[in-house]
Amino acid sequence: MIPEVKREVIDLGDGRSISLETGKLAKQAHGAVVVQMGNAMLLCTVVSSYKESTMDFFPLTVDYREKFAAAGRYPGGFFKREARPSDGEVLTMRIVDRVLRPLFPSDYKTETQVMIQLMSHDDEVMPDALAGLAASAAIQLSDIPFECPISEARVGRVNGKFILNPSRSQLLESDIDMIIGASMDSVMMVEGEMKEISEEEMTEAIKFAHEAIKVQCAAQIRLAEAFGKKTTREYAVEAGDETIEAKVREAAYQKIYDIAKAGLGKRERSEAFSAVKEEVMALFSEEELEEKGGLVSKYFSKIEKEAVRELTLSEGLRLDGRKTTDIRPIWCEIDYLPSTHGSAIFTRGETQALATVTLGTSREANMIDMPTHQGEETFYLHYNFPPFCTGEAYPLRGTSRREIGHGNLAQRALKNMVSDDCPYTIRVVSEVLESNGSSSMATVCAGTMALMDAGVQMKKPVSGIAMGLISDGDRYAVLSDILGDEDHLGDMDFKVTGTEDGITACQMDIKVKGMPYEILVKALKQAQAGRLHIMSKIKETIAQPRESVKAHAPKIVTKTIPGSLIGALIGPGGKVIQELQKTTGTTIVVNEENEQGIVEILGTSQEGIDAVIAKIDSLMFKPQVGEIYEVKVIKVLDFGAVVEYTEAPGNEVLLHVSELAWERTENVTDVVNLGDVIEVKYFGLDPRTRKEKVSRKAVLPKPEGYVARPPRDDNRSRDNRGRDDRRDRRPRDNDRD
Repeated sequence: MIPEVKREVIDLGDGRSISLETGKLAKQAHGAVVVQMGNAMLLCTVVSSYKESTMDFFPLTVDYREKFAAAGRYPGGFFKREARPSDGEVLTMRIVDRVLRPLFPSDYKTETQVMIQLMSHDDEVMPDALAGLAASAAIQLSDIPFECPISEARVGRVNGKFILNPSRSQLLESDIDMIIGASMDSVMMVEGEMKEISEEEMTEAIKFAHEAIKVQCAAQIRLAEAFGKKTTREYAVEAGDETIEAKVREAAYQKIYDIAKAGLGKRERSEAFSAVKEEVMALFSEEELEEKGGLVSKYFSKIEKEAVRELTLSEGLRLDGRKTTDIRPIWCEIDYLPSTHGSAIFTRGETQALATVTLGTSREANMIDMPTHQGEETFYLHYNFPPFCTGEAYPLRGTSRREIGHGNLAQRALKNMVSDDCPYTIRVVSEVLESNGSSSMATVCAGTMALMDAGVQMKKPVSGIAMGLISDGDRYAVLSDILGDEDHLGDMDFKVTGTEDGITACQMDIKVKGMPYEILVKALKQAQAGRLHIMSKIKETIAQPRESVKAHAPKIVTKTIPGSLIGALIGPGGKVIQELQKTTGTTIVVNEENEQGIVEILGTSQEGIDAVIAKIDSLMFKPQVGEIYEVKVIKVLDFGAVVEYTEAPGNEVLLHVSELAWERTENVTDVVNLGDVIEVKYFGLDPRTRKEKVSRKAVLPKPEGYVARPPRDDNRSRDNRGRDDRRDRRPRDNDRD
């Protein structure tokens, strides 16, 4: 049976379009859609179990995968099959999840899975910008309860003009790369990097994306109506109990309010809240707790949130006693670890990050091998969040999605501030040792100082801050440098990084519907003031990068050689370069680019580096005809001396006995001996011998009365050569035999 296919087209207004199609593929999924832009095609499916989960949270899984076949490629490695998701795929999963999750009902606890797959790739289309649209469209076609359609859009800016969903090549010229997630009436998520743009410019970029998202949301509604929007399924809604809520409120609200106002530390505050909760639980019998214990805990959390928020809105005070614009105490230290190439500690309140920097050659670049993108990163940052940093103990299960996301944010904040001519591959690692509020921003600050401590020439230092928001519709408070609890209890988590001149990266999650842009601008301006305060603390510790790398850190020198000399430097089977590395204690990497060889020399000993440079110089050395050079005698022969150019060791030439002196030389050692340093003149190739010719006598004055020998008669020479040739052609006795 021919499937009934429904299709909607979104015109982007510049000759490009996005189509949404359903009814052809994956019809057993609860919702399925194909999103196409150019030749890029994403298949998104959603399935939600009809069995109620026993978990006390919403078990949502968002999975995004890029199929290598989509780009006509094979997976790399030994096993020719897609394996664990790449960091790029994980980042796309996080971006989609952050927008979808808040729009499911808070009491919906059914296991739900959204799967997005890239089935066809187009080099001019970046598919991650379409993933949010695909996920929302699939949900709209299902019976799963969901508040409203959303979409995501990428924004770039080239020559002052905003571009919707730019290609990767356009992004190379862009000073903005942001993905915005929103519904028709609210911006919900922002993530991206910028090249020192202003707060007003960032707001304009968000507005530009939001207008495009409104059109995409409307297209989803039309598609669902055309296909026949399913009735939203019924699910078990947890019944409330006003009596229990009132009892909990009366017993707990004021006590929580007073504890919040006391300005306690994280541990003391947590213990005090737990004690109040135990008192509340004691007000109920075992039978009541067995039946309604979940409601008691739910209402306690609700009242705790209300009390903390009211304290901030009514009195301008926060959990740790600060005012809304206050930054927690900061202390910093550099050069803490003696053996690393660079290190720094950044501590802000109860959050601490220890960052290290390692310098290497292009051989240490981070290779990217995805169906949609192949390349390498010469600057990358890894972020580790061990359980002890929050006073917890749980098993380690590999790198988490959170660690990948936070590390990527810090990497984007710093990478554009590393000098363009930096010859190193740089790896920054952040170890979070304490966490109570924005360890990713502590990573940015620690990373900046560690880079400068390592002698990496940064254009400008970068600092970062996490902002929060509490609002009840009529009143609002923007919070600088939020705590972990304020992130959980607040309406916004907004991380922003930048230099003194502009924003370099941001990540924002907003829980408030229809937040006015005026509040966003205020938050950005308040964040700027906080960033500059933090920057001043960084500069008190280290104001400028070290002039050079540390003594134990590797120095790197880059040399360019003609492509024709690459083989000579490497040698047969790598023999020359391996021996050179062994004798000089260096690492040598040779890359071919534009018919030239780019040689990277890495070593801690300047003497070893100089020896490699000398070897390269000797390979590249080409003496000029008519020039005088200093040479050293390295071998004495009966018919002359082998000499080596002192400025290019290894480059040898024969100095014939006839060119030693104007006078006749019987013995070479009468004029020069082994180890002598003399001057010679270079004459180029001798037309008679086709060998390079140098002369010592040419740089000496002629003796008085010197008479040159008469030139040889060329005709006579030719006649003699002819007789010699004829003589050579006569048959010999053994030839006759």
